[in-house]
Amino acid sequence: MALEGGKVCVIGIWHLGAVTSVCLADMGYDVIGVDPDSGIVDGLNSGHPPLFEPGLEDLLRKNLESGRLQYTIDLADAVSDAPFILITFDTPVDQDDEVDLSQIFAVTKNLASSMEDGAVVIISSQVPVGTCQRIADTLRSIRPSMSFGFACVPENLRLGQAIHRFCHPDMLVIGGDTAETSERVRTFFQMLETSFVVTDVSSAEMTKHAINSYLATCISFANELAGICDLVGADSLKVIEALRLDARVSSNAPLRPGSGFSGGTLARDVKVLLHLGDAYNDPLLQLKGVWDRNQQQGTIAVRRLRQIFPSLSGKTISVLGLTYKPGTSTLRRSASLEVIDQLVLAGASVRAFDPKADPEELKEKRNFVVCDSVEDAVYQSNALIIATPWAEFKDIDYQGLSRLMSDKVIVDAHNFLDPTTLGGYGFLYLGVGRGTLVKEGSEK
Repeated sequence: MALEGGKVCVIGIWHLGAVTSVCLADMGYDVIGVDPDSGIVDGLNSGHPPLFEPGLEDLLRKNLESGRLQYTIDLADAVSDAPFILITFDTPVDQDDEVDLSQIFAVTKNLASSMEDGAVVIISSQVPVGTCQRIADTLRSIRPSMSFGFACVPENLRLGQAIHRFCHPDMLVIGGDTAETSERVRTFFQMLETSFVVTDVSSAEMTKHAINSYLATCISFANELAGICDLVGADSLKVIEALRLDARVSSNAPLRPGSGFSGGTLARDVKVLLHLGDAYNDPLLQLKGVWDRNQQQGTIAVRRLRQIFPSLSGKTISVLGLTYKPGTSTLRRSASLEVIDQLVLAGASVRAFDPKADPEELKEKRNFVVCDSVEDAVYQSNALIIATPWAEFKDIDYQGLSRLMSDKVIVDAHNFLDPTTLGGYGFLYLGVGRGTLVKEGSEK
């Protein structure tokens, strides 16, 4: 596919940028990716992406070999003759899920002096509403005579499914500063067989906030429902099964009781809207409830253990799953790590295993033992927490594990396993919203 004017520049290469650059190259574009981290760039040019994503490494190597894809730390050279520039930083959040835009604006200042006159800047990074206009204003303040277009095309990826989601999106939202810019961007993405929603920049930014906040609301609603079901002896999974069959409720809605939303993505957008409501003196009461429920839900695994053990001090707890979700290697804003912190604070020792966790990220973790196998992680432990629902955890020989553990207690934070089967192996199974609460402090 021929691209008007030449190459495509993708700036900010971690998850979003790696997937974007590789997929665009695979669709026929000549792509140059830019990142200030020389280690990431060297790894990419050697065929090694900065994190695990199914299919990403193979697609990266294929397109490096084709000559359509390369990576550099030289921003000026990369953007100098690129008619399309995509900003794809994975916007970091702190421990309070507050957005850090410093990296994006640092790049913006350097971008202005080198970018081609007439280029289109596409912002796909997840940013608060109003950020795209600030980026455009920054570019104009540095280079007032330059003409350029800017657009917001919110990312719609999911860790573990990112390649498929990029190539087959439910829809693509294009918020352009002008009708001409929007049409150029729509043409740029025309190879994607999907619906296009063309709107203004602010509405495009707001759409991302709305989608993620709606998903967060579904998750918190399911967890709120699960809590009541436990108290009255109902099974929330059966209740939700019925909900999904109602034509007014999407069968794809994330109505899954568990440990709440994590990873920072949904939380980031909920926080943005909450701040906007406060700034305009119009508090978003429903989203405040969503946030509060999720904060409480993050302690569900430890609360389940406290129903069994009067004290966790001196106990050994096994944790299976450390990554933010299955299908990725990153530990960033992982709920599993927050659970481990709670356990350690309560005096427990933690032994953990994950099939894909990034070894470099694991080096930073000092308050638990990282094991090389499931069996090593559960040896003589008092309880096992399924913290990340990796598919391979369903195939574990739980009957064999039961012989290795001191106490046969499983806390399934995602209702991932079959309680009946585990009960047959002698386990006390504790899920979320299954109507099977155990009286506080009843030692196993």
